[in-house]
Amino acid sequence: MKKVLLATLFALSVSNVAYADDLIDSAIADGSLKTFVTAVKAAGLEAELKGAGPFTVFAPNDDAFAKIPKAKLDTLLKDKAALAKLLNAHIVAAKITAADVQAGKVKSIEGHELKLDVSAGIKVDNASAVGGGDVKADNGEIHIIDTVLLQEATDKKKVSKK
Repeated sequence: MKKVLLATLFALSVSNVAYADDLIDSAIADGSLKTFVTAVKAAGLEAELKGAGPFTVFAPNDDAFAKIPKAKLDTLLKDKAALAKLLNAHIVAAKITAADVQAGKVKSIEGHELKLDVSAGIKVDNASAVGGGDVKADNGEIHIIDTVLLQEATDKKKVSKK
């Protein structure tokens, strides 16, 4: 009986490790990206970020989302199209590790050009990378940033209806 119980527990622990390697589970495990994960789920992008990738996500941490006025954030979280546009502006369809980042521009999956600067750490547009390095996942990398890249994605006049 003990052997069966131990074997079952071992199998469960191994299977949990296997499912914790996508970008969403890695973001959850990080602990500083709760609002980002909530926003991804509200926008319906969870399956995409659990997909094959590879992706690089410049993910705003909870402190970055806290800089947005609560009323504006609440409105954004209820507008699935605007939220998806905003979040997709933080995602690149390639795996870019901290060692791979070079100054220049990369295109997000939303189509927004992100300006990368490496002169003093990693900067993306007006946001700086925080933390000790990459959050790794089997389907990509997460770079935690200190500012939400709001740009035109949250401007109702410029958000196109799809």
